[in-house]
Amino acid sequence: MAKVLIPTPLRQFTGRQDAVTAPGATVGEVLASLTAQFPELRKQIFTDEGKVRNFVNVYLNDEDVRYLSRDATATADADTISLVPSIAGGSGAATADATLTKDEILRYSRHLIIPEVGIEGQEKLKAAKVLLVGAGGLGAPLGLYLAAAGIGRIGVVDFDVVDFTNLQRQVIHSTSDVGRKKLVSASEKMRAINPNVTVVPHDVALTSENALDILKDYDIVIDGTDNFPTRYLVNDACVLLGKPNVYGSIFRFEGQASVFAYQGGPCYRCLYPEPPPPGLVPSCAEGGVLGILPGTIGLIQATEAVKLILGIGEPLVGRLLLYDALGMRFRELKLRKNPECPICGDHRTITKLIDYNQFCGVPAQTQPAQESKLSEGEIDVIEVKRKIDRGENFVLVDVREPHEYRICNIPGAILIPLGEVAKRVAELDPEADIVVHCKSGVRSAKACGVLRGAGFKHVRNMKGGILAWSDKVDSSVPKY
Repeated sequence: MAKVLIPTPLRQFTGRQDAVTAPGATVGEVLASLTAQFPELRKQIFTDEGKVRNFVNVYLNDEDVRYLSRDATATADADTISLVPSIAGGSGAATADATLTKDEILRYSRHLIIPEVGIEGQEKLKAAKVLLVGAGGLGAPLGLYLAAAGIGRIGVVDFDVVDFTNLQRQVIHSTSDVGRKKLVSASEKMRAINPNVTVVPHDVALTSENALDILKDYDIVIDGTDNFPTRYLVNDACVLLGKPNVYGSIFRFEGQASVFAYQGGPCYRCLYPEPPPPGLVPSCAEGGVLGILPGTIGLIQATEAVKLILGIGEPLVGRLLLYDALGMRFRELKLRKNPECPICGDHRTITKLIDYNQFCGVPAQTQPAQESKLSEGEIDVIEVKRKIDRGENFVLVDVREPHEYRICNIPGAILIPLGEVAKRVAELDPEADIVVHCKSGVRSAKACGVLRGAGFKHVRNMKGGILAWSDKVDSSVPKY
């Protein structure tokens, strides 16, 4: 029997198991056996037509089965099958003004005595222009180490402000920065480390309208984003402009890194032609992330950027690096350029930037979240509180995980984690008035869909989740 490695986002459908053995003579048979053991996993991996979803890649050992015989690829008992779902960055010779000063020679002396770097290499770093997309978890170590390394011009794209929840992992920001613009905080720290670097702030959200204009002035783009629309936007802009895209992503205890769109290598769309449906892959805010993890992945990205600038070593082109912090293991999978890729393949159909929110199925927000009206099937936290105070007969279902419930909870709520809702519908009355909540409203919206699909008629999603409850009803409830 082959061993199938289960990534973190899919473990809720396999009883938390990270590896499962399943019989089968081919990859398709092994996956069929796997999903027969765990029926809820099937719709996460396969479409209704029985095809593997485009945002899930299947590897046999370290080979992408798309370039073997797909689901007909033969397997042996010693083989390992990896399911890799998508998880929601050279420059030319130094210019004349990149000559090192006496102070810089002292500052970078540990670089200069490395034969592969030396004076010429350090001058390349000084002449380089690198853009960081995001000043958060990945952007924090990237900004600090690239500034320390002497990258001459570092652009940073971010429009967010520092929040207390950022401080567990975004080490470029401190407690006194809470409430300040991340751009301001990050720029100060980078200049404090190395006043010789120029930090260029871009206080905007990266969009299809401004991306090409921002990216065109940089040699290398480093993707530190935390959402799929921006990730595809960065990829497509890099391909269209011919810029290397140094990729990294993180979730809970796992990370990925690669270099896309470099010297004819594959791009992000070659790996993931389509994004996962909204809500299927939790964000760090929903699913959590080990605070140290972005440091590891961010430093890998920084290393790749420096290698590209110096023209040394073997970059992560055509290779996907997977990191498992719990097992303290790195694995490498081969990536190939997809000749059918719509933006970098042989017959390109994408020749300009598109609407990436629409592409990823994310509705465009036309008004601030706090002013938005309730959608059909939603209920406001204030009304839920009134129902409790009036003693109304209704069921409040909490679909968060048990460890989240222990952080804070609403008295009287029944805990049924999202991954267990389909199996435990018999515990609920289909005719009852049911209100479902989670942390912010994303998982509870999915749970409502599951219940309605099972025949429940009176189900509503508590808008904003327990975070909104803390804001509007009971400020003593801790936010996390």
